[in-house]
Amino acid sequence: MTRQQRLVLTIAILSSFVAFLDGSVVNVALPAMTRELGGGLVVQQWVVDAYLITLGSLILLAGSLSDAFGRMRILRIGLVWFGVTSILCAVAPSAEFLIVARLLQGGAAALLVPSSLAIIISTFGGVAQGKAIGTWTAWTGAAGITGPLLGGVLVDTVSWRLIFAINIIPIVVTLVLMARADRVPEPEHRPRIDVVGAILGAIGLGGPVFALIEQGRYSWDSPVLLVPLIGGVVSFIVFLWWERRHPDPMLPLSLFRVRNFAYGNIATVFIYGALSLGFFSIAVFIQQTAGFSATLAGIATLPPTLVMLALASWFGKLAGVHGPRLFMTVGPIVAGVGFLLMMTAQQDLDYWLQLFPGILLVGLGLAVTVAPLTAGILGSIDPSHAGIGSAVNNAVSRVAGLVTVALVGIIAGGSLGVGGFSRVVLATAVFMFIGGVVSFIGIRNPERTASAEASPSV
Repeated sequence: MTRQQRLVLTIAILSSFVAFLDGSVVNVALPAMTRELGGGLVVQQWVVDAYLITLGSLILLAGSLSDAFGRMRILRIGLVWFGVTSILCAVAPSAEFLIVARLLQGGAAALLVPSSLAIIISTFGGVAQGKAIGTWTAWTGAAGITGPLLGGVLVDTVSWRLIFAINIIPIVVTLVLMARADRVPEPEHRPRIDVVGAILGAIGLGGPVFALIEQGRYSWDSPVLLVPLIGGVVSFIVFLWWERRHPDPMLPLSLFRVRNFAYGNIATVFIYGALSLGFFSIAVFIQQTAGFSATLAGIATLPPTLVMLALASWFGKLAGVHGPRLFMTVGPIVAGVGFLLMMTAQQDLDYWLQLFPGILLVGLGLAVTVAPLTAGILGSIDPSHAGIGSAVNNAVSRVAGLVTVALVGIIAGGSLGVGGFSRVVLATAVFMFIGGVVSFIGIRNPERTASAEASPSV
């Protein structure tokens, strides 16, 4: 790996790390926030929801901006914006101020993930690209899973405000590294920004996401849900029609004619929906039913992070040599078996016998799956579309997670007691199995070039 490649990979990991971390670290800090700022459950929901709404609704636009104006430029803007909004969150004098700051922070996060993956695609090729994506996946996955642990420690020892203020450290380091890096290859053809498509896409994603988040507080016949839901669905249909006829679309629908891109995103729906559902339910169950503290809950879910850090890069490299199909098939099935093992969990929880084996197996399944999944999807399309391709895949994964978490109450039967938890982990396993089957049916390994076959150790 050259100096430039090491710099680019580090920049990509650090810039995405803060976005993934802030999506999960906040959960264990919510009670402390409302003790100081007031507002109860409603404020807690909106501190989380505000970030997700702007992130989910703007990520397609962010991918288009990345391809149009340059990946490093958009990444730099996103980092500065994320740093400013993190400070605003840390000094928030009121609940309303914090919610607005979280809305702005989610918009900044939308700029980070597509651009970070796009610069990897532009800098690495072949087997090296698979290994680089594996390393990126391991660290960003670690951010999402270790967030509750870090949040619990900071809240218990210092203050909830530090979970936002600490973002400044990796942001400053990343900006310094970007100043030292050489110019990253950019697409020769830079599309014009499709303003109408951007608006329709944001409404089309944001409206249904808002309705799914708020469905627990309002009935489905409430205008608060119906207006954004119906408006969002109609906007998304019009968005697809507009993109099909636009000469320079924000989302080239031709991407979905690429087999691995299309089937990879279908697999993403089930795999990432299962991932969000499973880890959300584990965190709630071991705290509310088994009586673990927030910090212990974070420690209990740490094994998958360690397994991914140790193995994801290696499996990414193997997928670069052998193709993603086998890994995308076997990995979700292994993770699904891990979730099935958790069905033995009882209220008087024996963590080492009833939860640890399953959690460890889930970590192994994720290490096998995630890097080949990302590399298989993005490696199948033209590098000039890497930004929007990454944005589509990230939008799919986040919306899938929102949908499955919104279904927790229905699947569990109203509460995450022992019976409810068993039903949820069973459903999670089924989703994982479906993701593996979709991958087996739909994913095809790319033809191996002579150079790739001659240099598998890149």
